[in-house]
Formats: sequence, structure tokens, C-alpha cells
Amino acid sequence: MVSRLDRLIKELCPNGVEYSRLKECTEMKRGTSATKSTLVEGNIPVISGGKEPAFYCDSSNRDGETITVAGSGAGAGYVQYWNKPIFVNDAFSIKGNEKLYTRYVYHYLLSIQGEIYGTKKGGGVPHVHISSIENFKIPLPPLAVQCEIVRILDNFTELTAELTAELTAELTARKKQYEYYRNKLLTFGDEVEWKTLGDIGTIIRGNGLQKSDFSENGIRCIHYGQIYTYYGMIAKDTKSFVAPEVAKKLKKVSTGDIIIAITSENVEDVCKCAVWLGKEDIVTGGHTAIFKHNQNAKYIAYYLQTEAFFEQKRRIAHGTKVIEVSPKKLEKIKIPVPPLSEQERIVSILDKFDALVNDISIGLPAEIQARQKQYEYYRDKLLSFKEAANEQL
Repeated sequence: MVSRLDRLIKELCPNGVEYSRLKECTEMKRGTSATKSTLVEGNIPVISGGKEPAFYCDSSNRDGETITVAGSGAGAGYVQYWNKPIFVNDAFSIKGNEKLYTRYVYHYLLSIQGEIYGTKKGGGVPHVHISSIENFKIPLPPLAVQCEIVRILDNFTELTAELTAELTAELTARKKQYEYYRNKLLTFGDEVEWKTLGDIGTIIRGNGLQKSDFSENGIRCIHYGQIYTYYGMIAKDTKSFVAPEVAKKLKKVSTGDIIIAITSENVEDVCKCAVWLGKEDIVTGGHTAIFKHNQNAKYIAYYLQTEAFFEQKRRIAHGTKVIEVSPKKLEKIKIPVPPLSEQERIVSILDKFDALVNDISIGLPAEIQARQKQYEYYRDKLLSFKEAANEQL
């Protein structure tokens, strides 16, 4: 992969390359202070403190190839490359000169992204300033060498983007297929008995349990927020524990029980559930409802993901900023209750689809991460030059 590059280095810089400080070999400029109210709305990105444009305006203060470094906030120090008009606001820009391709500088800055983050200053709102990185040194190989390095690294970037697009498209297609069959398998008419959740089980409201209650060990527990952020439809282990004396005050969850999160930020997510299939009893807290029943737990959990359930849920959900579904109203939700043998058959089919989607979901970030690590390996290898002895600063 690097044989062509090796030949160029051997021919053009066999004894090493010059290193120079960024402020001496690039054009570094601070952004222009502005707010949304002082600029006219348009389609030109305004680069500020985040990883995404803060907003869009109708004028630019940078054109052509430009590197930006976010100036403040959680994303302070974040490096981006642009090749279109932008407005640099709470950030600063870097461009190459006659000795440096801007794209080469971009790849080099990515290789020291961690060091740039490390220059953050400030308490409440961290900042990264030009003065914090202007003395960072960058190798200055001949332009032909820079061009080859950029070609190699851009190829990695392009391949990763293509792979991500392909895997994402595959995942989207599989998810749609899965949702289609889930809704089809769980759509019934009068051929089965319809019952309310209250008819087939008992719903118990959880209480207590703050994240501050977590301990290193003790009794296993599930916090309602973790149902949204950590657990899938099935849970056989927990990431959190509480002390035995805390657990005594909380509601118990037994194998086969379904923990339903009854508070959310939106209607789409409220009532997301996790079936507890661990061997021992655990506890849960407020903003949850524990559904104890004598049906196939996974069948019920799958049904709680259907469009039919969503329509019923939407009618009983209340709130604006915080959406809630009360256990009393949840008891009145109707679901089809076929024989247990039929429930098991449906679960068996959906489990296969679910496994396929999850395999792709797990495989997607893993494959992307592998490509990213490969890019980083070659980037660091390609950008490591011996410093010419007579050019040291």
C-alpha cells in the first residue's frame, strides 16, 4: 500500500523532513463573533462550538478549503474540513500555504485530535484557543509526498463511508422487514380472544430508586432510564446494584415479569419494556410498571412494539415536556391472547428476525470501528517522519 510513498520519500526526503510550528506554516484566523439574530438566515453553515453547524446564514467569511477547530463548549477542539463557503463564528480556521496542502494539514490534525482536546481551558464552558495549538509542530514533507499521503488516507475515508452506507441500508431494510412480519404475525381478528392487560395479569407501580442509590454490589436493579439507554427487549443480567436495605423499599421483579418504562420524553418511546429472564429476583423503582402475568412474556413484549399497541398507547399518554402513561390506564390496553402454543410459535419466528437485525446492528459499529482503526493506524504510520537534523527548531 505504501510502496509508492516509500519510493517518493526515498527520492525526495531520504534524510528526514523539516518540522515547523503551525503558526509559521499555516494561515490561522479567529472567527467573527455573531449570533443568529445578527445574521440573515440562509444555507451557509455557521461553525461554532459544536460538532454540527450552530445554524445557517446567507454570508460567508471563509471560502474554498478550510479546516475549522471548534472554540468552546463540549465539542471545543473538534477538527473539521470544509470545501465550501462557511461562516466561522465561535471557532478558528486553519489553511495551508505554498508548502502545505490544506487536506494534508487536516489529516495531521486528526492524528493529534486528542492533544488538541487536551488544551481545553475553563471551568463551566471549556475553550480551545489558537494560542493553545499554534506552537504544535507539523512535518513538512515535499508536496508530492503530501499528495500521496492524502490520496491513501482519503481512500480509507471513502471506503469507510461507502461501507457505512451499505451496512446502514442493509440494516434499514432488515428492520422494515422485521417490523412488517411482526405486525403481520401479531394482527388478529375475532379468531382469538382479546383481553386487557388487567385481565391477564397484575400491574404494579414502581417507586423510589435514584441513580445515587447505586452501589458496587448487592441486589441487582434496573433503573427506568436504563430501559431506554442500555437494555434490549430481554434482560438476563443487570449493570447496577443497590444495597440490601435500599432494595427492601423497592418493588420486586421476578423471572418472566415485564418492566415497562411509563415516563419518557416522547410518545414513541414511552412504554418501552424489558422482560426480566434472569434467574434471581431483582428490584426496580419509580417511573416503571411491573407486569406480572401467566402468558408468554416475550409474546407480550413483542406486541408492545406493534403499531396496534402504539395507537392505544397514544390515546392514553398524557403530558407535554414529559410523557406519562399511568398503570391504571395501562391495565385497560387490549391485546390478542392466542393459546400459549401459538404465542410460542410467533415468538420463535420473531426471535429469528430480531437476532438477524441485532447481528447487523452489532456488526455495523464493529465493522465501522475496525475500518476507523485501520485508517488511524495507517494515518499515524504515514505521518511519522524523521526530523531532518539540520532543520530542527
